[in-house]
Amino acid sequence: MHWDFALILLFLGVAVPVLGRRRVRQLMRMPSTTKMDRISLYASTLAFQWIAAGIILWRSNAHGIRASQLGLQVPNPALVVSATVVLAALILLNQMMGLRRLVAQPEKTHGILPQLALKLFPQDEVERLAFFALVTTVAVCEELIYRGFVQRVFQDWSRGSVIVAVIGSAVFFALAHLYQGRRGLISTLTIGLLFSTIRAWTGSLLPCVVAHFIADITVGLLAPGRVRAGLAERKIYVDENKAVN
Repeated sequence: MHWDFALILLFLGVAVPVLGRRRVRQLMRMPSTTKMDRISLYASTLAFQWIAAGIILWRSNAHGIRASQLGLQVPNPALVVSATVVLAALILLNQMMGLRRLVAQPEKTHGILPQLALKLFPQDEVERLAFFALVTTVAVCEELIYRGFVQRVFQDWSRGSVIVAVIGSAVFFALAHLYQGRRGLISTLTIGLLFSTIRAWTGSLLPCVVAHFIADITVGLLAPGRVRAGLAERKIYVDENKAVN
């Protein structure tokens, strides 16, 4: 393995999870976030994602890795489009069911992810526009980083093993979301395995980029309202119990 690839993997597997957990701890200690806090967070994440993707493209090109080897192609349009539609529909259904469970089980609104949703997700039209740019960036850059670069590196390192490539990509993707806790880590690993398999099957990042975008934009726009509804339901339930007792 090239030394620069090893450094990139080390950064993705160690520094990214550590920095992510540190940032989340800081956010959780804050009673609330301001508009400027959220916009600043969006801007810093945008910059980091594009810089990371740019470095990866630079070093990949330096070692003769073609864009097609990173999944930046549509080798079989019919297969890619079909996979994109099916995967996007599955992800959308999963997100909607998750949001519905959040309202049906108000006690879950005090978990780390619902609380992060209230602090991070947009609250007005300006923030939604910035969040749209953020989600687009994350969908493109993270898929390039994990399903493009990391998956390619593991496949080359294992002398062509698709299984090793899929698992390696999914593990690194899950580590990047370590801040979500154990449950989030498991769900992210599962999604990572699914996305990596689709990327290996189709030879393209497009299905994963579209599904990633749908997953994030759906939660970003709908989760805050659902969390607030769950908190209201929980408050009513607690108040009723106090009245009865």
